[in-house]
Amino acid sequence: MLLALLLGGPVLASEIVGGRPAQAHAWPFMVSLQRRGGHFCGATLIARNFLMSAAHCVNGLNIRSVQAVLGAHNLRRKEPTRQIFSVQRIFENGFDPTRLVNDIVIIQLNGSATINTNVQVAQLPAQGRGVVNGTQCLAMGWGRLGTNRPAPNVLQELNVTVVTNFCRNRLNVCTLVPQRRAGICFGDSGGPLVCNGLVQGIDSFIRGGCGSGFFPDAFAPVAEFADWINSIIRSHDNHPHIHPRDPESSND
Repeated sequence: MLLALLLGGPVLASEIVGGRPAQAHAWPFMVSLQRRGGHFCGATLIARNFLMSAAHCVNGLNIRSVQAVLGAHNLRRKEPTRQIFSVQRIFENGFDPTRLVNDIVIIQLNGSATINTNVQVAQLPAQGRGVVNGTQCLAMGWGRLGTNRPAPNVLQELNVTVVTNFCRNRLNVCTLVPQRRAGICFGDSGGPLVCNGLVQGIDSFIRGGCGSGFFPDAFAPVAEFADWINSIIRSHDNHPHIHPRDPESSND
């Protein structure tokens, strides 16, 4: 991956560079995926017992080694707000690691989350209601603060602008931070891109280095998978709690 980074190729990624600490539990749908007690990817709670993350995060992993930590903020502390689950099953949708498309996975937990102030289900867009160029969004994660810097203790967030028209592959949502070196980077994929209160993207990959200020960062487009997401939840949950829909779609 470092070779691809140096040559300007795509790198599976998503750590926050140039961001700021988030308020504790400001994003209660944010999930930390962990192995042996260490964070390796982000995820989003989309139903009481389902998460959404990047397919490359779990590609080839023994799912028995993965834990989902809900209600976390400072990963170095023992927080009473946390709810911890194992992974029961994983659902993919044609992830292509060569073309870096369909980088989405649904993770079924071995139990149901208790919804409270610190743990809540995210709102997702309706099918086809993606985010347009110029939209201001928020990326977030626990990844390292720079290529050669350590990971932060607390969740980081970063304001970004959607620039999908700059992408080589417009099957993804792309973002950029204008006029400064900031963005996502390798080490913490799978976290959400939040636009106008909806999770519109899943942190996927970068080109040209962490927070290059020139190459856009890429996210899997959640709006293109909304029907599939709902079908998974309906088919594999005896008491399905379908994700909250885009309010603008309620009259469709």
